[in-house]
Amino acid sequence: MIPPDNRRPVRVFSQDESRFGLLTVRRRRLTACGVQPVGPIQHAFEWFYIDGAVAPTTGERFFWELPYLRADMCQLFIDAFAQAFPESLTLLLLDNSGAHTAQGLRWPENVRSVWLPPYCPELNPIERVWRDVKDDVAWRQFPDIDAQQHEVGALLCAYEATALQSLTGYAYLMEAINALGL
Repeated sequence: MIPPDNRRPVRVFSQDESRFGLLTVRRRRLTACGVQPVGPIQHAFEWFYIDGAVAPTTGERFFWELPYLRADMCQLFIDAFAQAFPESLTLLLLDNSGAHTAQGLRWPENVRSVWLPPYCPELNPIERVWRDVKDDVAWRQFPDIDAQQHEVGALLCAYEATALQSLTGYAYLMEAINALGL
C-alpha cells in the first residue's frame, strides 16, 4: 500500500535568507578607467533578514521577515512554510548554513530537506532573487529600517511568477525536476 504522503503532489523550492540593512549596498557604476565609483554612503548598522523560498518551475514564492539568522528563526520559517503549502510534499533545497543544519530543527511531515554542496551559493537559484532585489536598493539611503523593510517588501511582492521562474530556473535544476516527473 502507498503511504498517504506519496499521493501528494511534489513541489521543489529553493530556500535561502538574505540580510538587508541601512549600510548602503554598493554596486558597479560607469566611471573612467581606474576611478572608483562615487556615491552617497550611509553608515548605519541596523538590519533584518528575509527568508525566502521560490519554486523555479512555477514561480510560487514564500517570503518571511525575521530579525536574526539563527536556528530558532529558521524553525519559525520552516513551520510557516509548511503551513502555507500543506497539500503538497515539498522538497526544500538548502545550503549548509548552521541555522539550517542545527540539531534541534524539527521538519514537518510535508517538507523534506535537500542539501546543496557546502560553499556553493552559485548553485542556489534564490541567490539571484536576492541579487536582483539588492540591485534595486543599491546606492539608496533610507531614513530608517522601517522604510527599508517597506521598500524591500514592496519589491518582493511586485515580482510576477514568470520573473521568478526566469531568475531561478537554472538549467541543471529544471532538467532534474523534469527528469523526475515532478
